[in-house]
Parts: sequence; structure tokens; C-alpha cells
Amino acid sequence: MTAARDLLRILGLWRPRGLWLFFGAATACASALAGVALLALAGGGVAQGLATGTLAAGAGLLVFLRPLIFLRPFLRWAERMTTHAATFRALADTRTWFFRRLSQRLSAGPGMTRSGDLLGRLVTDVEALDGLYLRALVPMAAAAAVVLAVAVILGGLSPVLTAIVALPLALALLLPLAIAPFAARAASRTAAATGALRAEAVEPLTAMEDILAANAEGRAMDRVQAAAEGMDRERRRLTRAGSLGGAAGTVLTQGALLGALAWGVSGGGAAASVVVALFLVLAAADALGALPRAGAALALAAAGARRLLEAADHPVPVPDPPASAVPVGHALSVRGVAFAWDDERGPVFEDLSLEVPEGARIALLGPSGIGKSTLAALLLKLAAPSAGRITLGGADYDTLSADVVRAHIACLTQDATLFDDSIAANLRLAAPGAPDAALWDALERARIADLVRALPEGLDTRCGEAGARFSGGQARRIALARTLLSPASVIILDEPTAGLDAATERSFLETLDTALGGRSAILITHRLTGVERPTRILRLAGGRALPAMS
Repeated sequence: MTAARDLLRILGLWRPRGLWLFFGAATACASALAGVALLALAGGGVAQGLATGTLAAGAGLLVFLRPLIFLRPFLRWAERMTTHAATFRALADTRTWFFRRLSQRLSAGPGMTRSGDLLGRLVTDVEALDGLYLRALVPMAAAAAVVLAVAVILGGLSPVLTAIVALPLALALLLPLAIAPFAARAASRTAAATGALRAEAVEPLTAMEDILAANAEGRAMDRVQAAAEGMDRERRRLTRAGSLGGAAGTVLTQGALLGALAWGVSGGGAAASVVVALFLVLAAADALGALPRAGAALALAAAGARRLLEAADHPVPVPDPPASAVPVGHALSVRGVAFAWDDERGPVFEDLSLEVPEGARIALLGPSGIGKSTLAALLLKLAAPSAGRITLGGADYDTLSADVVRAHIACLTQDATLFDDSIAANLRLAAPGAPDAALWDALERARIADLVRALPEGLDTRCGEAGARFSGGQARRIALARTLLSPASVIILDEPTAGLDAATERSFLETLDTALGGRSAILITHRLTGVERPTRILRLAGGRALPAMS
């Protein structure tokens, strides 16, 4: 029942594409019924010819074959086009929905699962859902239409023959539902094994320099090979389930064929009816042949749906209120805040209090692991305190949505990333509609505009993966420009000079005073160089913010 609920929920996500999905299934049914009509007319023509001893007697029926001969290929083409177009649209909606759900739940990184496995859920498990429509629902609908048509046609010839032929064909319709439970465990293991393989392959690639430095590429390769063998083993089990279903489907269609022949040989009915029945069974066999695979596709789609929903339904770390208040100004206040990431790691803050008036420049000092970045996460509403309160412009964070908070507060994170896109696209992450003039202004304030102008492609220059096109200092300045492009009134700078040499660090920090203008700023760092000019210096210690000793 859980699998059925998961699949029904996925179908609910596809409701906006319902017209496309219905039209695709209807076209598939029309294509299958055209095949039935083609063979029914052929069988009727042959039967009349046999009854009279001349094929000319069946010419009246055979003349209708010509339009069907041309119509059926067109319907098959239309079926492929419409069903695949419907599937692509539905899967695109699913990926968008899944990404949106993850963005609300993974504010501190993947966390709940390995990044490679999460990539597998976004790609492989979503792709498995195309089997729900393309390889399960559509074939099942077409097969049901064919069996119904066979029953109607034979019903006009002989009720007994209808029962002999239609009963095994109707049983074949149940094969996907019969196979799916048996294939469910193999499908679930296959999906998990595929995710494990992606994780084992992706993680070493993202840390290849460390892998090579430790001479561990052989061990990494062994893990990838073991994961690949595990995935292949589970896929073979799933294939066996489909093969057993295929054998059962063949037995049932052959049973319908032999039943019609036996009925005719025994003299139970007219030879013409038997000939028509044989042709109709052949037509049905074509449509029913896809049903055993439909059972395996259902199982695999259910496993993919379960993995998707498992990640998508992970609790939201900081739920938004039903309606957001509106801050008056951008003064920040943190009073008596307590927070811990989890019970095992112990508290990060126990009684943290600090004030950031409008226009203030607060320097927050402390060694690594003391909670500086945790404070940034709390101020950005990526996490919520277990006690105490935070206010922005006099409004309690509990009454503010995350969007409202992040419209007022921007952050240059310690690991600010430049994506493998143009400089302009990277900058516009902070302000999607910003004109080029605004981009250049932000680059000027970050003192990187001259470098960008000197590039042959200017703002269209690609940054490379993780900003590899630029040096560390250049990448940090572009990331700073992106932060400055934000309309936020409060800027958090979380270890903004991490990884920079002393000269580059000093030059970067000298930029900040003029770049920030009149905005409030919180500089989170482990030490000061003397060029930052803060209005107040605090030091984190023992879960509290204490005035720094001069």
C-alpha cells in the first residue's frame, strides 16, 4: 500500500500535465485499436474466402485494409511523440518540485544523505518514474483497450468463444499488478545500489587531489567496482522477475490461441469465427507483450518514488510562519540564544547576546569551531535557536519568513562558490534583474572591475568550475561583488579572507569599508589585521559574545 500511495502522490504532481498525459494514452489506445481493426478485417476477409472457396468473397472487407495500413504507422508515430512529450514535461515538473523541496531542507548542505546518492535521486530515480507512464500506465491502458475490443468483436460472433479467448487475455492484464509486489524488493535494492554507485563514483572525483596524494586511487576504484557489481547483481534479480512475468504472459496468450483452435477443431462453432479469433489473439499478443515489463517498471518507479519522497519529506529545519511580519529597519538583536546542532555534539551557544544597530560594523572574533559560522546560519534563518530570541527591525524571527530575512541580510560565506557560468550569471544570483550597469558598479566597489574589463569576453567570461578561471583573491572579490549587488541592508562576512595570502587578505579587507557603504556589517573572523575599522569588537567564548580585550 505504501508503494501505491507513493505512486499516486507522484501522479498528483503530474496533474498540471494531465491533458498531455491523457492525450498520449488515448493515442496509444488508438494505435493499438488500429492494429486490432487491421487484423480483424484481415481475419474476416480470410474467413469469408475460406467459407466460399475464393478470396474474392472477402474483398469487400479487405478493401478497408488500405486506409488502416497507412493510418496505423501514423498513429504509432503520434503515440511516440505524444507519450514522450508528456513524460518529458512531467519529469521536468518533478525535478523542479524535488529541487525546490531540497532547497528548503538542505540549507546546511546535503547532510541527510551522501551527495552522490542525492544526485542519483535527482537524476536516476526521477528517470525511473518515466517507467510509471511510458512502460506501465500507457501499455496497460492500450492492452485493456485491445482486450475490450477483442471481447466486443467476438461477443458478436460467439459468447462461448469470447469466454475462451478473452478470459486468458484478461488475466494477462493483471500481470503487472501481480509481478510488481514480487519485483518490489529487487527494485528497491536496485535503486539503493544505483545510488551507492553514484556516491562511490562522485565523491572520489570531487576530492581526486587528496585521493592521489594519499595514493588511494586503487582503494577508491575497488569501492566503485564493488558498488557496480552490487548494482548489476540487483538488476539481474529485477530482470528475472520481468522474465517470469514474460513467460506467464506468453502462456496466457498461447492459451487463448490454443483455446480458440481447440474450440474450432471440436466443432463448437463456425470456422469463420475461429479464424477471426485467431487473428484477434495475434493482435492482442502485440499489445499484451509489453505488460510483463510493465510490472517491473511499476516496481522500479515505486522504488524511485519512495527514495524521492523520503528526501523531499525530510523535516524543514526552520518552518516559515503562516504569514510574515514586516521589519521596521534592519537593526539586529540576539538575546539569550541557546543552540546545538545535535545532542551528541553539545551546545554551541548557551546564552548568546549581541546588538547590531543600523550602520554598525561588528567584528566577531574566535578560533575555529567556536560557533562563528553557526551564528551566521542563525542570522540567515538556516537554523533556529532552542532558546532565546532574534529580532530584525523589532520583529521576532519566529514571525518572519526566510525570504524576508534574506532580503534584509546577505552573506559572503566562507566557501562562497563561483559556478561554471559567466561572471554576469554568477553576479545575478543576488539580483536576477540587475542591468549590466549595476553589475559593473558592484565590481567597481569590490575592486575587480578593471580585471573583468581586461578579459576578452568581459562579463560573459566563464568562471570555470568553482571559479577555477581566477585566483583565490580574484574569486573572492567577484563573490564579494555578488554579495554587494544584493539589496540587503546587513552584510555578513564569514571568514572572507580564508585561504588568501597576507597581502591579498589586507588588500581585500581595505576594500570593505568603502564597498559596504552605509550598510550594517558583521565581520566573522579568527583575527583582525588592523585595516577593518569596526565600530565594536566582540569575542566568542564559552557560548557567549564578550567584549574583546584591547
